[in-house]
Amino acid sequence: MTDAAEDPGYSERVVFIDDEAEVRRANRQSLELEGFAVEAFDAAEPALAAILAAPPGVVVTDVRLPGLDGVGLLARLRRVDPDLPVILITGHGDIRMAVNAMQGGAYDFLAKPYPAEGLVASVRRALERRRLVMENRSLRARLDAAIEDDPSFLGVSPEIVALRALVREVARADVDVLVFGETGSGKEVVAGALHRWSRRAGRNLVAMNCGALPDTVVESELFGHEAGAFTGAVKRRVGRIEHAQGGTLFLDEIESMPLTLQVKLLRVLQERTVEPLGTNEVRPVDMRVVAATKVDLGQAAAQGTFRDDLYHRLNVITIAIPPLRDRGEDVMLLFQHFLRRAAGRFERETPPITPAVRDHLHRHAWPGNIRELGHFAERFALGLVEPPRVIADATGGSLVDQLERFERRLIRDELIVASGDVRAAAEALGLPRKTLYDKVARHGLTPADYR
Repeated sequence: MTDAAEDPGYSERVVFIDDEAEVRRANRQSLELEGFAVEAFDAAEPALAAILAAPPGVVVTDVRLPGLDGVGLLARLRRVDPDLPVILITGHGDIRMAVNAMQGGAYDFLAKPYPAEGLVASVRRALERRRLVMENRSLRARLDAAIEDDPSFLGVSPEIVALRALVREVARADVDVLVFGETGSGKEVVAGALHRWSRRAGRNLVAMNCGALPDTVVESELFGHEAGAFTGAVKRRVGRIEHAQGGTLFLDEIESMPLTLQVKLLRVLQERTVEPLGTNEVRPVDMRVVAATKVDLGQAAAQGTFRDDLYHRLNVITIAIPPLRDRGEDVMLLFQHFLRRAAGRFERETPPITPAVRDHLHRHAWPGNIRELGHFAERFALGLVEPPRVIADATGGSLVDQLERFERRLIRDELIVASGDVRAAAEALGLPRKTLYDKVARHGLTPADYR
């Protein structure tokens, strides 16, 4: 989970705008006594400049202001960031206008005279919503970047081509999905793609790693709670399930979820309702659930470490991510991708790939999958890899067959290193270009194999 407070675009600062000095002073004091950082203004124009320079967590503004009024400020802020909460302060005669403003995007309105605790409660709720929005923005940006840049979807092997096609097809079907894959294989990337390529792409993608939180915290994080629900619950918290309304809930390492919570999750999946801690209110939820696991949940259910009924409820559609060892055609392509990216990040020249390293790439089992390969590329870019020993090919078959396989792999790898430049590959192999063209044709190599 990304902590929104660590996001550079997130702030808990409150901007308060009112042209009456005594009102500004009293409200600022009320908010600061509750621990909020407050910046007060007597007009909308200077406040707008400050907001554009450093977006706050919430804006509280009187409707009637000299110059630009509160409704006009709301309209301008909506064009800049429609998710920035704006609370309007109105007189009794402005209630109809305030209701219209809420329909136009205002978060809340307070009618004068309002109690200080009413203002504090509204600001607290608005900041909680802002935190969730910014957390979701950060998560979506990371996952969007992962889909574009993460090599989990890069390759020409039949396995990865089939995976891409399957994910696109399943994304269009509004069903829950179970993603199975070894550590480092890209389960979170598949979850992000399922959301991005679905009709829910415009709503929240909410992720939770069930194995990264203590058992005592998972329930509150998932289902949410009301203030006073338990010791330390000083304010209401929207749970991940409720925050995923209309979107996708991604539960990573689902096998780590405590058995007691698996019962509650099963009820959510069956009834599509959630009941936060500390309340008897049952709230409907509309979401897709993507659960990811690195273990065989069927076997875990048989052993009693995972609920059998939850397994069958999640197992509507299963997407199995192929391990890297089954994607031999993609290893060199992936390594080259990682190596160039690492060299650029470390501001170094991309080192040449030696025959020993090339041989290691093809022979190593890569138990850590894509993640392990990426780390190996980083170490190689930094010159920290000791050249592995070249081992003779032992794939079986006649000598002619082995030589043919070796030549094809050697030519393909050199074309990958040369980014498809036949002239550069021919020079590296010490072959005339025509000879290389002939061998490429004889081995059935196409640009899709090495670009």
